[in-house]
This record gives sequence, structure tokens and C-alpha cells, in this order.
Amino acid sequence: MSQVSNSNTITRNYLDSLLIETRYMNSTNPCTEFQLYGETFASPIMTAALSHLEHIGAPGMARGIALGAKKANCVMWYGAAEESEIEMLADTGVKLIEIIKPYKNRDLIYKKIFHAEKLGLLAVGIDIDHPFANDGSPDIVDDEEMKALTTAELAEIVGSTYLPLITKGVLSVYDAEESFKAGVKGMVVSHHNNRIEYAIPPLYVLPEIAKPMGEDVPVFVDCMIQTGMDAFKALALGAKGVCIGRPLMAAWTRGADEAVCEYLMKARDELAKAKSVMRAA
Repeated sequence: MSQVSNSNTITRNYLDSLLIETRYMNSTNPCTEFQLYGETFASPIMTAALSHLEHIGAPGMARGIALGAKKANCVMWYGAAEESEIEMLADTGVKLIEIIKPYKNRDLIYKKIFHAEKLGLLAVGIDIDHPFANDGSPDIVDDEEMKALTTAELAEIVGSTYLPLITKGVLSVYDAEESFKAGVKGMVVSHHNNRIEYAIPPLYVLPEIAKPMGEDVPVFVDCMIQTGMDAFKALALGAKGVCIGRPLMAAWTRGADEAVCEYLMKARDELAKAKSVMRAA
């Protein structure tokens, strides 16, 4: 795939094109604390919803990222996984949000939500952008066929649980509006790591999505967020929080959970510096 069509490259270039205007006069030291679904965290910088790390990453990586996030007092998101893997992560004590695939067998969605409730997870979500394979046929994940959700189906799923339910893979005002109609309690603006070529950068469409949601439906950003400055840019444009993924995998390979914690804390400090004197231009 050419770099021109790669959505990760497009997103990184767009992030880097956003410049900063400083305001030093009358500035103060900011607080980076972040409230989400009744809990308080050190910052709005969270882990991304990585998937199957025990199989495609390295043994111990998922648990190491969970422990690092817990030490840094950050939210952990996690994607497709066996129930035992979710249980292992929950047992670390990290505040966890599980993202569920849009299974054609909708009973699987409800089953995973019930399991998340039993574990006392912070929230659950659904990958709305995962119904199709590269050739447009139904995607297959873990031998299960995927199918796009309808707004009515999403509303039923939202109403089935006391956990906040989030849609992930929102990249248009249309999907944001349909998610809002269904009653979701959050959205992740994301193209799912270049799931479709030439996708607009999440921060490009973020202001249009976030502004009408207000405080009731927090909007988060994923894709190519790597630093506290990236996080600042997203927050300045309306995000409630951001997710960092692959840099945390790389950190774990360097120094296990301590390196993950250090990366998250460094990003938090970078965010504090940016918030103290800057605004997006």
C-alpha cells in the first residue's frame, strides 16, 4: 500500500501540521486529573484497545501493559480476546474498558457484555467499523462472522446493560449522530489503524463530532496518538481523552510494566506542559 493512501501516514501528517500558539501571560500550573464514569485518573491519556496480545504480541505483554496503566493510574482499553484474557487483565486491578466486535451472532455481544458486568469493568464498547473484510465480504474474527449494526440494534444493546456503552470507529458526523440516537455513553473517533485507506484523520472531523455531544457523551480519539502534545491537540479540538497503542507495546519490550508506566507518565507531563501555556492555533 502506498504511503499516500495509508491512513496512519495521513493521520500522522495531519497531527504534525497542527501548530501551537503560546499564551504565557497569567498562565498557571494545570491539573491533568481526568474523571470518567465515576472514577478519577491521573490524566486523560489511556491505553488503546489492543487485541490478542497474548497471541500476536508476546506472552506477558497484555498483563504488563495493564500493570503499567494501573501504576500510572490510567484507563486501559482492550479489544478482541478470550474471556480468560479479559479476566486476567481485570485481576490486575486496572480500570478496564472492553471493546467487543459486531458479531453477526448478536447473542455473543450480549454474552460478552454480561461477562464484563460480572468482572466489574469500567465500561464496554463495540467496534462499529469492523463488519467488512478487505474485499467487502463479511469479516471473520476468531471464526465468527461480523455484521454491521443498525441503530435499533445498538439501542437495544445500550439498554441491555448498566455499564456505559461506547461506539468505537466513529469517523463521521452521521455515525456519531446514529450512535447518539442509540443512547451511547461515549464514542471513539478512529479509523482503526488504517482499516480503510484514505480515511480522514480523526482530529479533522473531531470538532464536528464533539461539539454537539457536550459533557454527557465523552468523545475519545485513537490512531497515531503518541505524545502528550498529540493528546493536547486532541483535547483542544474537543476530545475528552485519547488512546496510545503501539508505543506502549514498544515500551513493554524495553522494560516491561515499569517502562509502560514511565511512558504514560511522561506523556502526562508533556500534556501538563502544553496545557500550561498553549492553545491550538
